[in-house]
Amino acid sequence: MKKVLFATTALIATAGVAAAESGVNFSGYGRFGIGYSEDRTGAVTNFNTGVVTTTTTGGATVTGTTTNTAVVDTDDAILVSRFRLNIDGFTETDGGVRFEGRVRLQADENSSTGEANSAGLNGARFSVIYGGLRVDAGNVAGSFDNLANYYGNEVGLELFAGQYSGVDYNFLAYSSTGSGANAVFFQYAVGDFAFGASYDQATLGLNGSAVDADRWDISATYSFNNITAAVAYGQTDLDDFGGSDPSLTVLTLGGEWGDFSGTLFVADDATEVDATDGTAWGLSAAYNLGAATTLLFAYGDGNADADTQQVALGAIYDLGGGASLRGGIGVNDCDVCDDSTIVADFGAQFNF
Repeated sequence: MKKVLFATTALIATAGVAAAESGVNFSGYGRFGIGYSEDRTGAVTNFNTGVVTTTTTGGATVTGTTTNTAVVDTDDAILVSRFRLNIDGFTETDGGVRFEGRVRLQADENSSTGEANSAGLNGARFSVIYGGLRVDAGNVAGSFDNLANYYGNEVGLELFAGQYSGVDYNFLAYSSTGSGANAVFFQYAVGDFAFGASYDQATLGLNGSAVDADRWDISATYSFNNITAAVAYGQTDLDDFGGSDPSLTVLTLGGEWGDFSGTLFVADDATEVDATDGTAWGLSAAYNLGAATTLLFAYGDGNADADTQQVALGAIYDLGGGASLRGGIGVNDCDVCDDSTIVADFGAQFNF
């Protein structure tokens, strides 16, 4: 199913005009719990004792302590958390054209050390919507990030496993904590069809000269009965760097049958790098076990040596009122990895 990141319940504040025509919406979620990652490492403050240093007065030498950073083994089990607040401003013209702007305030833990990170605003996204047409500009999600069933049924409180794990291509994606790419995304929906495209203009330097590194992608989606099929293709202009342009082609299928839903995923991940270039595939499933409990499964893999294989099981227990308990357990592996890694988490999430 399409990735759902926040509840749509909104608090509307008007600014001199009718609430139905313009206003500000607030929405988001909070989550907290315990996360486990086998053999976790992170960059921490490193104290060097017994170092001979020179004072600034008289040139005398003393034994002191200096500090830098070092990557060390950290705690496998840490406190994980996220607070996300979406701030959406909107207005609608007399002709029915809707204008929107969004920024997101988000705070997460440092996943390497378990320490807290401060909250910050990301880059802004602007939208124009009329009927089945939508155009986004700024910090946007591209065709892959918006593609139906790309993410499938992700597992865990932190959504740590998904069917797409074998993909290594760097596609245009919405940034929750950074400025994102200043790009454009277009989507048009008519009947059972939807079409999308995005373009990200970029310039890099090569030996002191400017070269293009633009990204673009296109997508098409068709829904029939209880099944949705989607395909997307994207490419990055990097031929000036002595190779072919990296590209990604993705096909997804998703459907619902009563209490069961599932997705299939296959991709041609042409990264033009031997360790990651190849085919990726995966599947995911969800089953409603009674009125409040949902079981989840995700599997992703690829045939390249450095592709990440993920297998995970999870569950969601609905507490009502937008609150739920969530958790999962899984294994990460790859052909060139020294060992497989066990990952797990459990905690609560509340939407607002």
